[in-house]
Amino acid sequence: MHIPVKFIAVFQSFLLVICSLMVFTGCNKSEEKKGETVRSKPAVIGYVGGFHGLLDVENIEANKLTHINYAFVDVKNGQAFLTNEKTDSTNFRKLNLLKEKNPDLKILISIGGWAWSENFSDAVLTDSSRKVFAKSSVDIIKKYNLDGVDIDWEYPALPGEEGNVYRPEDKQNFTLMFEEIRKELDVLQKETGKSKMLTTAVAGWVEFLDATEMGKAQQYLDFVNLMTYDLFQGDTVVHHAPIYTTDIYKTEKSADAAVKAFVKAGVPIEKLVMGIPFYSRKFTVAGKLEKGLGQKQSAQTYFEGYSYIKDSLVNKKGFKVYRDEVAMVPYLVNEKTKEIISYEDEQSVEERCKYVLDNKMGGVMFWEYGSDPKLYLLNAIDRSLK
Repeated sequence: MHIPVKFIAVFQSFLLVICSLMVFTGCNKSEEKKGETVRSKPAVIGYVGGFHGLLDVENIEANKLTHINYAFVDVKNGQAFLTNEKTDSTNFRKLNLLKEKNPDLKILISIGGWAWSENFSDAVLTDSSRKVFAKSSVDIIKKYNLDGVDIDWEYPALPGEEGNVYRPEDKQNFTLMFEEIRKELDVLQKETGKSKMLTTAVAGWVEFLDATEMGKAQQYLDFVNLMTYDLFQGDTVVHHAPIYTTDIYKTEKSADAAVKAFVKAGVPIEKLVMGIPFYSRKFTVAGKLEKGLGQKQSAQTYFEGYSYIKDSLVNKKGFKVYRDEVAMVPYLVNEKTKEIISYEDEQSVEERCKYVLDNKMGGVMFWEYGSDPKLYLLNAIDRSLK
């Protein structure tokens, strides 16, 4: 078959245009991918309590999580220390098996916590002690094939649990500790060819920023997990985890206030992670019950998780549910016992997730998995962030 020369020339020109467009588009996509720093989706970081003993890993919904922080690893004699290595090693092995369901899941050890922060200050006091502490921390994740280290020091340069050691130098040593751990993690990355993470859990109130150098420390960190809960105010009955600052009583504390303060201090908002309590706080009003919130309290306790509250207490057993439309959180009031319960529900979790998405934060984290065995709140997170 004879094809006219004129037709061939036109066809060649058409092919040239198409090829040019493909090359141009391909270059753009390559450049976009290379320069992309935004994560594909927000992180969902769940703390699991190794202190409970052997974990019921079969009930962990791995596909609804991006990270699991294993709580806790102690600090002893200047080193990260597994207090029950037999149990911990079994838990690590089982947690790693969850990657069969979710290959992108990351498992981190969380060092410290409220009860095990007393020795941080001594452990990171000098250059040499920081090297020892950093190496011991990374040695644990190397031994058990884990993905990173989370530091939960409560608190540098501030009193935490009674008996904790703290000193003014903690302010600088907090930053230098992260620098040293990051160096050790970089060495492990080169050895394994796998990226290793460094994160921290920090208090969700402004005083923490005065005692630290978060603007400097953040350069070594992948995430800064804001503990935007337990936002107490002396002996006053309060929302322990308000999203926004309430107008029911005088306060400056809220998740929104914490996010804005950390950003102002120099932490990029995409590194900030919003904390969500899966547990509740129960207050007992001192004297005559009036509005409850803002009154003086005679007792305050760490209370049940949301599964129990939803199934057994919401508008039951003398408790009536209320919602603060400014703070965007619920609370329960029992007029007979004068008890107030501050907690999180699906609606407030959805509001938190909306805040995270609207402000392009790094994601959410929660304490802790075992507090909501029926997964009411995790399912709300999963729906909201998809």
